[in-house]
Amino acid sequence: MTAVSAEPPDLRLAGLAVAAWLTALAGLPLDARRTLLVAGVAAGLAVLTALHLLGVVGRPGSIARRYGWIVVAVLIGVLCGGAATSSRLAVRDAEPLRTLVEEGARVTAELVVRDDPRAVRGGIVGRPPTLLVRARLVTVHGAAGQRVTVPARMLVLADDPAWRGLLPGQRLTAEGRLMEPRGGDLTGAVLTATGPPVRLGAPSALQRAAGRLRAGLQRACAPLPDEPGGLLPGLVVGDTSALPEAVEEDFRATGMTHLNAVSGSNVAIIAGAVLLLARWARAGPLLAAGLCGIALVGFVILVRPSPSVVRAATMGAIGLAALAAGRPRAAVPALAAAVAVLVLVDPDLAADAGFALSVLATGGLLLLAPRWRDGLRRRGVPPGAAEALAVPAAAQLACSPVIAGISGTISLVAVPANLLAVPAIAPATVLGVVAASVSPLWPAGADLAAWLAHWPAWWLVLVARYGARMPAGNLPWPGGVFGALLLAALTVVLLVAARRPVVRRLLLVVTLAVVLGSVPVRVLAPGWPPPGWVVAACAVGQGDTVVLPVAAGRAVVVDAGPDPSAADACLRRLGVRRVSLLVISHFHVDHTGGIAGIFRGRPVDTVLTPQWPEPAAGRELVQSAAAGHATPLVAAPAGWRYRAGRTDLVVLGPPFPMRGTRSDPNNNSLVLLAVVDGVRILLAGDAETELQRELREHPPPTGLRADVLKVAHHGSAYQDPAFLDAIRPAVALVPVGAGNTYGHPSEAVLARLSRHGARVLRTDVDGDVAAVLGPSGLAVVTGGVDLSRARP
Repeated sequence: MTAVSAEPPDLRLAGLAVAAWLTALAGLPLDARRTLLVAGVAAGLAVLTALHLLGVVGRPGSIARRYGWIVVAVLIGVLCGGAATSSRLAVRDAEPLRTLVEEGARVTAELVVRDDPRAVRGGIVGRPPTLLVRARLVTVHGAAGQRVTVPARMLVLADDPAWRGLLPGQRLTAEGRLMEPRGGDLTGAVLTATGPPVRLGAPSALQRAAGRLRAGLQRACAPLPDEPGGLLPGLVVGDTSALPEAVEEDFRATGMTHLNAVSGSNVAIIAGAVLLLARWARAGPLLAAGLCGIALVGFVILVRPSPSVVRAATMGAIGLAALAAGRPRAAVPALAAAVAVLVLVDPDLAADAGFALSVLATGGLLLLAPRWRDGLRRRGVPPGAAEALAVPAAAQLACSPVIAGISGTISLVAVPANLLAVPAIAPATVLGVVAASVSPLWPAGADLAAWLAHWPAWWLVLVARYGARMPAGNLPWPGGVFGALLLAALTVVLLVAARRPVVRRLLLVVTLAVVLGSVPVRVLAPGWPPPGWVVAACAVGQGDTVVLPVAAGRAVVVDAGPDPSAADACLRRLGVRRVSLLVISHFHVDHTGGIAGIFRGRPVDTVLTPQWPEPAAGRELVQSAAAGHATPLVAAPAGWRYRAGRTDLVVLGPPFPMRGTRSDPNNNSLVLLAVVDGVRILLAGDAETELQRELREHPPPTGLRADVLKVAHHGSAYQDPAFLDAIRPAVALVPVGAGNTYGHPSEAVLARLSRHGARVLRTDVDGDVAAVLGPSGLAVVTGGVDLSRARP
């Protein structure tokens, strides 16, 4: 039995690493001058503190002698982090490039690709998706003859399929228009490319080989079932392009997202397998370290240097150096050194959530897991079970503050889900690497290895699927920095207090009481939102706010209503902590006035607007809100499509600008057709007779038939009867304000809908209303009360 060591871990490098990390994180939103000033102040304080500790300036006391050099290390970390970040910010904010960006200039840029092109969600049906390419700028030529040479980082947004086949390290030129970046990182500009790239040379032989191996793995996985076949390339090389959206959402809900991309665990599995073979062959320490180093370099090139892989590879290199030198491996100093080196080389990592999760998970495994494992073994738990329980619990506890800050939830199923996933990760990874490695020379062997690997991958899919559907699996928590810091503080307090047996017993009793008391209540009386909801219309007054579920805590929101407080309260009642897509159907104030409430305390990934620019006041309100939160703004044509989680949404109209109608802004509203869990939902905005007639005469290929209709323009009388007849909804939702002076909704319109079998709900009478899909079909719910089945 292993005894718990009384020696504390070696944390001498930790202060320097954490200080460098936090300084870089704080410096990214600033400019080079202010960040350099912070570094200068830290340098001065470090010198004074060192002189004091050496007795040159005053005589240090006992406390200073004990902790003084830790303070010096922290100040040196601030100095290094500030200096490294300042030098990169000077490149990012170089005046010639900044001038071109502010002008929105059309340019020809010479670039070096830094990462594989990735598809951006959303797009126009029948056209290839927009690709995002990370690149390093070499030279940019402006239309007026300017020539700027600066090695700044750049994002390229491209629609041409020729961008898809690029590899890291490839040099090219591209034409397009410069735009402002979102800020908060080292990206100097965004280039919207207007055509294909002109390749100036081939990537390196190593990158070409990696590209062939990745393509070989994709080919080997193509015949497999969609879910495990799409997951396997993500497990092995970080390629999630074929991963179904539903699987990705299940992994996110169960705290298993670290498996969707290559992380340090994959590096450890590969290095461990090579080390095991080397020891089986009786290789010496130097040879074993060399073989592991070659495998590590090859694997990192294969999977691309993502933040977690770079962190793990750097830490592995430090450990291999210790192995080659014959010294015992000090894991915590190795982790601290890896963090410090990586942040100083690339300060952008300081703001990367994946990097933070990787470092915290590793820290939890090093500092918490051994103690918990040994404590379980002392209480009679078998060694293998103790290891299996301690490792995921320690990693999840260490990562939970960051996860809570990002998602606004605390997962109760993450630890058991990751525990169940442990046996499948290593075989899936090793077999996947074998499939990729042999694919160029032996395609049949690659197919066999991929087929064998898909069985453990299928187990991971099942664990995520059933874990995501557990009742009360995710509990709400304050999001953002405040939520992360709050949970971190509570975690530290509990870890310190739990050293006392009385406190541990009390925590166990309280936890069991909360679970046993709250879970049955949530299962039997789940409240609002109702289980199985596919669309909800909120009572926000005389205006629209309609919500479509994407995943737990995430949704698509259509319109913001007239009041920020009402919009915010609507999303809070529905438990929406992140808005994947905010659609503004048109710019009237009853659809835009509450936009500040949508952004209040939750991130919004994209804002979608109509191409019709009026009224100007509403348009400027939306543009200001999006710009203030660095959120992309997209003007959608007919055919624009978005898929995320449970929701598949397409813009039906207007098919062309509607001019000279009774209300041009209303008749240029975005009309959307969404499919959620197989239920067709038509959201008609404020479309009036002219636009409705145009859609009826030129319907989409799938037709206008829908199960749920959000009635246009608050149920006004300006409806095309034949349009309503073509839809024939089972449920009609009417967002409308009580006591409005417009005569909404029209009793004739409501009567026509009812005559055709629709169950009509209106927010002025029923409050929040929702359509739900249950075992007996589609039903309607208001305020958490099931009213009736809508239609079999």
